[in-house]
Amino acid sequence: MGKHLIFALVSLSGPMSYAHHIFSQIQDPNIFTWNTMIRGYAESENPRPAIQIYHQMHISSIEPDTHTYPFLLKACARLMAVREGEKIHSIAIRNGLESLVFVQNTLVHMYAACGHAESAHKVFELMPERNLVTWNSVINGFALNGRPNEALILFREMGLEGVEPDGFTMVSLLCACAELGALALGRRAHVYMLKAGLNKNVHAGNALIDLYAKCGSIREAHRVFDEMGLKSVVSWTSLIVGLAVNGFGKEALELFEELEKEGLVPSEITFVGVLYACSHCGMVDEGFGYFKRMREEYGIVPKIEHYGCMVDLLGRAGLVREAHEFIQNMPLEPNAVVWRTLLGACTIHGHLALGEAARARLLRLEPKHCGDYVLLSNLYASEKRWSEVQKVRRTMLKEGVRKTPGHSLVELGNCVHEFVMGDRSHSESKEIYEKLEEITKLLRLEGYVPCTSNVLADIEEEEKENALCYHSEKIAIAFALINTAPRTPIRVVKNLRVCADCHLAIKLISKLFDREIVVRDRSRFHHFKNGSCSCRDYW
Repeated sequence: MGKHLIFALVSLSGPMSYAHHIFSQIQDPNIFTWNTMIRGYAESENPRPAIQIYHQMHISSIEPDTHTYPFLLKACARLMAVREGEKIHSIAIRNGLESLVFVQNTLVHMYAACGHAESAHKVFELMPERNLVTWNSVINGFALNGRPNEALILFREMGLEGVEPDGFTMVSLLCACAELGALALGRRAHVYMLKAGLNKNVHAGNALIDLYAKCGSIREAHRVFDEMGLKSVVSWTSLIVGLAVNGFGKEALELFEELEKEGLVPSEITFVGVLYACSHCGMVDEGFGYFKRMREEYGIVPKIEHYGCMVDLLGRAGLVREAHEFIQNMPLEPNAVVWRTLLGACTIHGHLALGEAARARLLRLEPKHCGDYVLLSNLYASEKRWSEVQKVRRTMLKEGVRKTPGHSLVELGNCVHEFVMGDRSHSESKEIYEKLEEITKLLRLEGYVPCTSNVLADIEEEEKENALCYHSEKIAIAFALINTAPRTPIRVVKNLRVCADCHLAIKLISKLFDREIVVRDRSRFHHFKNGSCSCRDYW
């Protein structure tokens, strides 16, 4: 009777504590009962006891069967316990059960969920038999772990092998396209979803909103949202965040008001989007108003992300001392991101003493983060303290810290092209640099003077100007101007914050070549058109 009661409790998502109490009273539980308990915990809010039950099972000399491993590996995936997962993988091999497709599928999923996309791919490659679940797991593993190109390659391979994608596949594909800013490919995925009837899936709809928003096509994101039959809070949040990062803060806040009128309860992530909108539009008072409402009206206890948004809100508005005071009064221990936000604000607005204090905190929290060295170097360079700049660079060399190289991506004809500063590796390099020379001449005729404050070295002004000409986003734009029809919008994705000089130059390029140029940098979008930018020079 007890065994059946355990199964009923677990299958009905009953309380695991009660199921465990019944289980502990069974004298000789069989493998089915052990597996039921492991499965119950694997799918519960706290999956850790699933691994403890497995160890208990091992001590009791009960041999696992084919159903044990998928449940166990699911628990490891949810706990991100990759070391435990590797041990279970080894035991599955030893017991000769690793070759079963559903065991291999959970292995692929476990490695992918734990951020080990390469290990997931190795298991995948060795599988003699693969099904849709296998493909979804490995594609999703690459898409979620910062390897979107590999996700797209695997999706193409999947098509060549005649495997039909489902809603889960399309969500992973759209995530990869969003990461790369591959709008054309994302649009084709959207068309496929409409034909296959997959667009009614709310998760796929949310992924589409995210794709269009992250590609700077906010009108299309809004259209997908408007056409969705069923909308979740995630759908509203995705569009609110999308509007905010694209510089439409007022519209983001209006959408939040609509969400409230619909009687929906915003999540803590919704409020991150709302505070982000206020931050990037300089709406300081409104930001503090929403921060207060979040706690008082919705009972959401602010997390470190919300406090980070408030520091950013004050810092961007030039209220650097107030931002520092806010950090000192936080009920949570400020993390490296919060101090880095303050250091960035000090660099932009020129607060040397506070910048050095923020850097001292960062040295204790994340001593080898390359971005902190760059921000401090920027701060000293803006004050023309070249000896301090050199000291920072020597420390970087001594500590083995390497600056993250800037790169820019641009999509063209089913392919995403990547460029780095001074890049001459591209097959069209000669034409690109000829176009850059033409752009530079036209810019000078327009009255453009390079903004050399971003070039952090005590070198001749002419050398600084040459260095600025070859920033990755300018190379990407030159490549796009050569290879796309007149008046076609140009979309560039950059991994770092766009510098002041590139921002000024791209505004003029948009006017000279009559092009809309959308640049997504590390933190937001810049929509350049007719010589101006959507951020209104507030970024």
